[in-house]
Amino acid sequence: MTLLQTELLAQLARDFPDGVAWRNLADRSDLTLDGWHRQSNRLARGLSDRGLRRGDRVALLIDGDEPLEWLVSYMAIHKAGAVAVPLLSRLGPAELARILRHAGVALALCSDVHDEIRAAVPTAVGTAPAGTVRWADLFSPDDTDLDQDLAPDDVADVMYTSGTTGEPKGVIVRHGGLSTIDRVPSAWLGLGFLSSSPFATTSGSLLVCGPLRGGLSGWFLPRFQPDRWIATVERDRPVAAFLVPAMVELIVGDPAFEAADLSSLAVVNVGSAPIASATLRRFGAGLPNAEVLCGYGMTEFGAVTAVPLGDRGRHLGSVGLPLPGVEVRILDADGASLPAGMVGQVAIRGAQGPREYLADPEGTGRTWVGGWLRSGDLGSVDDDGHLWIVGRAREMIIRGGHNVVPGEVEAALFEHPAVAEAAVAGVPHPVLGEDVAAWVVLRQSASTDELRSFLLERLADYKVPRRITVVGALPRNESGKVLKSELVREDQTRSPS
Repeated sequence: MTLLQTELLAQLARDFPDGVAWRNLADRSDLTLDGWHRQSNRLARGLSDRGLRRGDRVALLIDGDEPLEWLVSYMAIHKAGAVAVPLLSRLGPAELARILRHAGVALALCSDVHDEIRAAVPTAVGTAPAGTVRWADLFSPDDTDLDQDLAPDDVADVMYTSGTTGEPKGVIVRHGGLSTIDRVPSAWLGLGFLSSSPFATTSGSLLVCGPLRGGLSGWFLPRFQPDRWIATVERDRPVAAFLVPAMVELIVGDPAFEAADLSSLAVVNVGSAPIASATLRRFGAGLPNAEVLCGYGMTEFGAVTAVPLGDRGRHLGSVGLPLPGVEVRILDADGASLPAGMVGQVAIRGAQGPREYLADPEGTGRTWVGGWLRSGDLGSVDDDGHLWIVGRAREMIIRGGHNVVPGEVEAALFEHPAVAEAAVAGVPHPVLGEDVAAWVVLRQSASTDELRSFLLERLADYKVPRRITVVGALPRNESGKVLKSELVREDQTRSPS
């Protein structure tokens, strides 16, 4: 039997009303289970009283500085029978307006209501005190439960992809696909689960109720900075945490990391993008009591794999085994299955059925073929069934007829002790078609010639970048993914081929 998020919250609020569901570590404010349930009931009733209908789409543009307001709003939208459209607050004005129109939203709940939002949405409400209609004005005095009779196949969210390789696409997510574990804790532990991942991302949305299912309190740290994260762990002593690879890279590169007391952590989950084994080893060395477990998921599917507890680094660098109800295959260019150890495109199928793109049947048909999601990711499965992700198919570099996977070159760069961050991409070349270029952030001095010599000892010569550029930081979106298109564009502007 599927237990929906709204049902889970209602049950936990009855069983453990005073348990802290989420804490905003910026101002130490708490949202108890009972408070979350009742406030979201009040907001859901208020939205319904103002004309929000079942199936209407509501843009959620409350930023990371107001995580508790975001959580109340998200649950209220579902309780009202409406569809949430979570969006990252740092989207550019033109991109934001395009998505709002594409999603056909009836209402926007925002931190700040900008002109672009007003132009694209009939009704926009802000959490700020200014304005004739405020977020706080929407709450009904009635905090009793609503009866919307939601079903697992009802649409819950429209989640937009990060858009690192093209325009963002709206993925239709149903209530039954918002959780992979239908479990209610028998006791409320109240121990901390630390996260800084925006709830509007796929990984962040899976954490809305994720800690609760283990009887843990979610602790949200807005505006991630590595030194703040380290200091928070030392001060507040969480037992679990979630990080994206970019955060891990920044943490291990911080001067405070080696001497930090991170012994309270028992489990750290890392997900949303590939991460180099060398980075994981450095990170794990600073966590004396923790298992570092990688996972893999996509907006188009949800959670796919996870390294199981007890692996103890035996499959370091893999993203783990398929979750219950999930199947993974590796396909060649013709769509045929490849044996263990061979690299190809990752295809995924789940018991919940395929998702689809909003108002894009052609894109849906290209992405979901015969019930299988063609992920666009390159990977392999080992003899133990663990999945290894090496990169994106679209990012494959074809240099003079040789295939180069950027992830393999990045992993080799991370083996060098001076490299804190690395990105590799193809750049146009008049003779070879494409050439290999790399951008690195250094934690200590090293010349590009030294880095190139280091790579030549580990990779075939055609895989070694002829251009390595040292930068102060890599451009990333709010999900932590490197925007390689920006690096390539800047490279071509500076030194066109």
